[in-house]
Amino acid sequence: MTETRSRQIVIAGAGVAGLTAALAFSARGYPVKLFEQAKQLEAAGAGLQLSPNAARILRRLGVLDDLLPNAIRPEAVVLKDARSLRELARVPLGTAGETRWGAPYLVAHRADLQAALMAAAAQRPDIELITGARVIGIAVDPQSVAVTVETDGKTAEVAGGLLVGADGVWSSVRAELARTAGFAISRFSGELAWRATIPAESAAGQAFAQIAAADRVTTFLHAGFHMVTYPVSKGSAFNLAAFTKGERIAEGWSGHADPAILSGAMRGTAATLSRLVALAGPWTAFPIHTVEQRRWTMPEGIALIGDAAHAMTPFAAQGAAMGIEDASMLANMIADFPGDPAQGLAIWENLRRPRVERVLKRGALNRLAWHAWGPVALARNLVLAARPAEKLATDLDWLYGWEEPKVVRR
Repeated sequence: MTETRSRQIVIAGAGVAGLTAALAFSARGYPVKLFEQAKQLEAAGAGLQLSPNAARILRRLGVLDDLLPNAIRPEAVVLKDARSLRELARVPLGTAGETRWGAPYLVAHRADLQAALMAAAAQRPDIELITGARVIGIAVDPQSVAVTVETDGKTAEVAGGLLVGADGVWSSVRAELARTAGFAISRFSGELAWRATIPAESAAGQAFAQIAAADRVTTFLHAGFHMVTYPVSKGSAFNLAAFTKGERIAEGWSGHADPAILSGAMRGTAATLSRLVALAGPWTAFPIHTVEQRRWTMPEGIALIGDAAHAMTPFAAQGAAMGIEDASMLANMIADFPGDPAQGLAIWENLRRPRVERVLKRGALNRLAWHAWGPVALARNLVLAARPAEKLATDLDWLYGWEEPKVVRR
């Protein structure tokens, strides 16, 4: 195999994880072919939270400066009781958080992050983006990975030293590996996510201003649902994301579900909160799928990252961040073990798994606490009231202060 082919990185999926991987590999001197199934890149979802562990990597890759003008640094994360609207807890962010964790905590529209990543990729001549291209076949041998790609009804084979599946929860790469190598498929979690974006100057925006501030992330807690709100698009709009139990609906990022599910889950909430939810409609629903599998890599030169590897529920607000961490660390590990990608892949997975599993546990704990009711909710409120903001920030040091581990080759 030629040196060029052995260093060629093939990436499926040009979302947050895939674009970050392309930039990270390019930064380490690898040529990248990036295939995206969609003919035009469209950002799925609406808003997202980028905690310091992700912002730190974006800064190193030259993305953060382009994102900052369209992002917002919230001053705090605030938890409120959805019935009384009483504040239960507050984690300070803003300047204090940036000083503590070494990078800003940001909220932004997903389209703005994707645009910043695309702008950075466009400046790298060794990154080639091909849209409207779907991976339909994978073949491996001890020296390379051959990927069959379909574009406009025509197929072509692309060979490289590493295939990175970054094509999300409904990954074509993972589906192909599920048929040939026993990889897992996604499963419905039993949860629905409901999203709406409201202009700050609208009636819904005015209703929002009555119960939450524009300079923070506010989460409303209730036994039947919880809702996360924060500003996006330079503060001109607010992203609302509510989460309920629900039946499985069509897979995708823009589904349809009976809005009575959301309104029914909100029984007993404050009237002003119910009014906000009513004014914010119509809501877009999508099913939350998760991916749990025993491995994310194949020693022949395949790695799954982000949602393709470990799609998680959003209750730790770390889905995008974990994809960004995966991508950066994978590129560095492959580059640090030149000529031995199997070892680099094995070390990467062994180091990433404990990190991702801890984040998964944090998300599960958050969901349990946020949907508590009766005596459990009362106990939760008492614990939060007794825990000062500084202690709540300390509890997040392991998450937001994370740095990539350094591995010394012997």
